[in-house]
Amino acid sequence: MRFAADENEVEGRIGNLIVAGWTGRDASAVQHHIEELAAIGVAPPSEVPLFYRVSRTLLTQEAEIEVLGAGTSGEVEPLLVRLGGDLWLGLGSDHTDRDLEAISVAASKQACPKPVSGTLWRFDDVAARLDRMQLSCEIEEGGAWVRYQEGTLAAILPLGVLAERAKLGEGEAMLCGTLAAIGGVRPARAYRMSLSDPVYGRVIRLEYRVRTLPVVA
Repeated sequence: MRFAADENEVEGRIGNLIVAGWTGRDASAVQHHIEELAAIGVAPPSEVPLFYRVSRTLLTQEAEIEVLGAGTSGEVEPLLVRLGGDLWLGLGSDHTDRDLEAISVAASKQACPKPVSGTLWRFDDVAARLDRMQLSCEIEEGGAWVRYQEGTLAAILPLGVLAERAKLGEGEAMLCGTLAAIGGVRPARAYRMSLSDPVYGRVIRLEYRVRTLPVVA
């Protein structure tokens, strides 16, 4: 994949893709969410956080993704990529099949493409102010853009810690967890996401649309 990074281009083959789940920094809130999902039939994770391995071919920088059925949704997440010996920070969406999630969380992670930004920031350059960085997601709903997720990276476990625990190696990428959905998790036709650096006033943006394929039998 190709990325714009610090006015240069970073290119490399992503050999492995990891989706980190249950990465909230508030342990009691994470446990409460696990119990909520268990009540509706979603199996609890074997450990917290949990690192799901999914196919690297799911990564995409296309402006439109195709999914099967109407039961999928995206979520804004910081993206870590290790390329050229350096760790980089970007933005991605862990688009997930919510219907399949009730059967298998791991399978639901594998079922949909994972859109990622074309811009990266060098991790070492931003590490000291990560908790102040703002994640935001809007969805197209009812013909208008609606705020869907918003918060800072302080809500997520420190990204450097997640990279160490996942043993993120050269040529590997990881989606690092998300924020609660305002109004509940639900499908949308399009997404606008951003990661903002308040110190330097710069923003990484990610936008994509969703094409729903019919379920036939």
